[in-house]
Amino acid sequence: MDFSFLHAADLHLGSPFLGLSSNDEELARRVAAASREAFEELVDQAISRQVKFVVIAGDIYDGDWKDTTIGHFFNRQMARLAREGIPVYKVRGNHDAESVITSSVTLPDSVNVFSSRRPETFRIPELKVALHGQSFANRAVPENLSLMYPAAEPGMFNIGVLHTSCDGRPPHVNYAPCSVQDLLRRGYQYWALGHCHEYEVVNPAPPIIFPGNLQGRSIRETGLKGAVVVEVEDGEVSNFSRLHLARIQWALISADLTGVTSEEAAFEVIRGEIQKEVNLAGGTPIVFRMVLSGSTPLHRMLHAEPGRVVDEVMAAASHCTDAIWLESVKVRTSESSTASAGQDSPLASLDLKSMLDSLRESPEVLKEARTALEVIKGKLPAMDLPPDVFSDESISNLVGEARELLVSLGISSEERTA
Repeated sequence: MDFSFLHAADLHLGSPFLGLSSNDEELARRVAAASREAFEELVDQAISRQVKFVVIAGDIYDGDWKDTTIGHFFNRQMARLAREGIPVYKVRGNHDAESVITSSVTLPDSVNVFSSRRPETFRIPELKVALHGQSFANRAVPENLSLMYPAAEPGMFNIGVLHTSCDGRPPHVNYAPCSVQDLLRRGYQYWALGHCHEYEVVNPAPPIIFPGNLQGRSIRETGLKGAVVVEVEDGEVSNFSRLHLARIQWALISADLTGVTSEEAAFEVIRGEIQKEVNLAGGTPIVFRMVLSGSTPLHRMLHAEPGRVVDEVMAAASHCTDAIWLESVKVRTSESSTASAGQDSPLASLDLKSMLDSLRESPEVLKEARTALEVIKGKLPAMDLPPDVFSDESISNLVGEARELLVSLGISSEERTA
């Protein structure tokens, strides 16, 4: 029998959105609703496409519930599918492992949750489908769960459902590690993976696929997000395609200002790069980070007047679309040789740049910066932060930004009083 099904993972319902400091009420409303609206759209698509079932490969929730609101929301969506005769098969991942989620609401009988004790098989006889999977019992699962999955059942379309890092995919923690060969040895016709938030076809035939998460949650989760539609004919995958579901798209937009000498030209370059991203988003609202790079005479101004730069970038974005918000501006420019040539101020003679460069690489400075950030981290509400937020590289980048600002402010001040 020919049929289709949906493969999704990493819904992270209830997850906070990170990196937003905007006071824009409209953005706050959209962000708060984005994950739920993306999942509602997944259910809408499952019903309109008349898929035979839905597979969710872990991390439905972002962690234990603060209250039952998220649980009731998920239950309502499952009930919608149940009324249409569409069953759901799901494993628990590291964020919603059996030991993590302490609250519950009763889900429809059509929702099938794989055991966390050992691999379990659910069968759909009328479709000749066998789904094999195992949930996480605990948040950390260092074992290769796939090795215990059963061999493919003859005459059935076999689907493996697994929450895994599969060969390791930083920055994701290496849970339920396995290799592609481990999965291929099972002889399944499709592997529905979860845990990694980027869409990836790990193996094309038989397909081994990470669908990515439904909705990006920070600037570290940019680009198109959604699920995968899988079509089956004569017991084999005939086609699979992405289903874009995100209600907000995060974007990292770069503008190279090399050789740009006027502010008007610079902001026209910036507007052009933003417009490209808007066109690619196809109408999906965007939250973006602007990264300015290149060697330009505008280097000092860009560092010395961050507020004005932010205002101009926001203005350029507004010229492209209404549905766009700025997360931050990162200035990575350098001073052009023409701008620095002939400079003979007293400040230059102190070689401030060299001094600050040495401080940036100083172990003592990095240690003090880490200590200060740990204090800030301790004051944040309990949440799962991306592992690289407080990394040595991130701290070094922060010190580097401070260096650029000091150089720009110092030189500008000296020039004004000369």
